[in-house]
Amino acid sequence: MGSGSVRGECDARFEKVRELFGASFADGSEVGAAVAVSVEGVPVLDLWGGFVDKNESAPWERDTLVNVFSTTKGMTALCAHRLVDRGELDLDLPVATYWPEFAAAGKADIPVRWLLCHKAGLAAIERSLEPDDIYKWDVMTSALAEQAPLWVPGEAHGYHAVTAGWLVGEVVRRVSGKSLGTFFRDEIAGPLDADFWIGLPESEHGRVAPIGQMGMGKVQGDDEDVRLVMERMRSPDGLSMRAMANPPSILTGPNTKEWRSAEIPAANGHATARSLARVYGALACGGVLDGVEILSEEGLARCWTEQAVGPDKILGLRTRWSLGYMLTQDRPSARYGPNPRTFGHAGAGGSIGLADPIAKVSFGYVMNAMGPHPLLDPRAAVLLDAVYEAL
Repeated sequence: MGSGSVRGECDARFEKVRELFGASFADGSEVGAAVAVSVEGVPVLDLWGGFVDKNESAPWERDTLVNVFSTTKGMTALCAHRLVDRGELDLDLPVATYWPEFAAAGKADIPVRWLLCHKAGLAAIERSLEPDDIYKWDVMTSALAEQAPLWVPGEAHGYHAVTAGWLVGEVVRRVSGKSLGTFFRDEIAGPLDADFWIGLPESEHGRVAPIGQMGMGKVQGDDEDVRLVMERMRSPDGLSMRAMANPPSILTGPNTKEWRSAEIPAANGHATARSLARVYGALACGGVLDGVEILSEEGLARCWTEQAVGPDKILGLRTRWSLGYMLTQDRPSARYGPNPRTFGHAGAGGSIGLADPIAKVSFGYVMNAMGPHPLLDPRAAVLLDAVYEAL
């Protein structure tokens, strides 16, 4: 498949991005994918191409949705920041202030902010869960309320790969009275007209491109991060594997109607690249886009201010976190452009959404060929670099 198969709109100065995007189909790195960019809130690039599956049963269309896994976490964090802006949520108060049951097992003093920067020590649930439990909100939040921290809270950070969604989501639910997916739709996606869903209505299932098996995408570029994460995952009883595979349906659920319909705020958002660029476009432009205010200037500062840095107890590599967002690092495998305040979130397989409030740039990339890179997929990295070269 050549670059001629790529469709969409692209300002002339970003033609190199189009060429690189097309080349990724030609060399077999992609099956189906989309990329979108805005500058100062204005869309400058919106491209898509390929097929919804490796059998090439149907082309990837303008409104094709795909599961973006942990890229969802950026939207979940944004819901919490909205409540902070409104004075309804205090990040320094104990979680138990809003969720009394959470105080069990020595967790009475854990502040809300540690849920957002992965310092709470609740990256895994120790008791065995049934596959269908992942679709049962009350079961998952009750299990987390009962769980004792797996390390001393606040003393280290470790990626709460799946539990973060229920932890932050339950706080949002307790404060707002709405489920996380409903709050996100009412407060953010709806007002911005962003095609991003946490809990996909059945009427939209027909637009979803199935996600491929991990490893469909090629291992490219600097693969040291891949090696470190895979080493952690080799032990079936290790903390890293337990964080990723309990309930076991975390690994087997995607592509089912149950997965798509549930609200799993760390892992099952369904989106277009355009919707990522739209939401992050608001965050790149002072929190306001087309007259819709999503976040205050103070809220934006929370998104790029470092809260945790160093060895990650789950991933086994160095990570930097703000309150709910991945931050750029000085290595190719995790460098989100040239500016220090860029923030966003990547998802398993390669999807990513970013906001650069200095350059006022937003970036969204989604795909269905799953790569193994944990922080920044090289397919997205080469596109992002070309965006900055064009500015």
